[in-house]
Amino acid sequence: MKSARRFTSSDGLSLHYAEWAPNGTNHAPDILCLPGLTRHSADFDWVATRLANNGYRVVSPDLRGRGRSDYARDVSTYAPQYYLDDLRALTIAARLERFVVIGTSFGGLLAMALATMLPSQVTGLVVNDIGPDIAQDGAQRILDYISVDRPQPDWNAASIALREFLPDVLANDAQGWEQLVRNTYRTGDDGKLHYDWDVKIAANLQPDGDPEIDLWALWRAASALPALVVRGAKSDVLSAETFAKMKAAKPDLMQVEIPDTGHAPTLDEPVCRMALAALLAKAA
Repeated sequence: MKSARRFTSSDGLSLHYAEWAPNGTNHAPDILCLPGLTRHSADFDWVATRLANNGYRVVSPDLRGRGRSDYARDVSTYAPQYYLDDLRALTIAARLERFVVIGTSFGGLLAMALATMLPSQVTGLVVNDIGPDIAQDGAQRILDYISVDRPQPDWNAASIALREFLPDVLANDAQGWEQLVRNTYRTGDDGKLHYDWDVKIAANLQPDGDPEIDLWALWRAASALPALVVRGAKSDVLSAETFAKMKAAKPDLMQVEIPDTGHAPTLDEPVCRMALAALLAKAA
């Protein structure tokens, strides 16, 4: 069963998170799912429901400025240190004591950082379609897209606009694609559909990342845990070269590549289901 919950950040924002209670026997560890840069917890509905039906408790936040969470009063707080502070507060509010963290895209970077910050709590790591070297073409494409609101008159127009931006994202079926569209837009006071995020989140981002953060050092530290990396074969964010280098840095790394898929896989693909089950078994 899915529940909507809230917690308060250190700077007073009311932040939303979803919790899926386990169906039947509760298996350890819990699972924390971190969405992509502009995404929110509803993106994990399919994956979280399946995991909950298999006995796992799953938690996923809407980061500040996304979905049902408050938008930041100060744009400078759309920065990694604030996101990580929010996630620390979430682990307390949601009583996450031992958990596997799953992160898609930007959420994957936060997952790596959280794994190094909370080594006694995080027991496994899943990174979906991102790595220590971020392909600049893909990063710039995303930043250009997310930083300007592009209102749409109706859901059909919104679906067409999203398909133009994400031509290589393969939702499981028509229902899956519709949910992706619904998770991208919200109805504004003007009756039009607007992005379901604060476009100001792009203000502090750079396409080549923060030069003060050594992502390879972060990966080496985080990947001491049982880890799985997923890549879309057509991804313009996680290159095949970086995918291979991540394996070289961690020979026991589990890897899955999804054919004919761009940034980012849904994690509900059959091969991902099997890989996640194997990772959770290692992390238990």
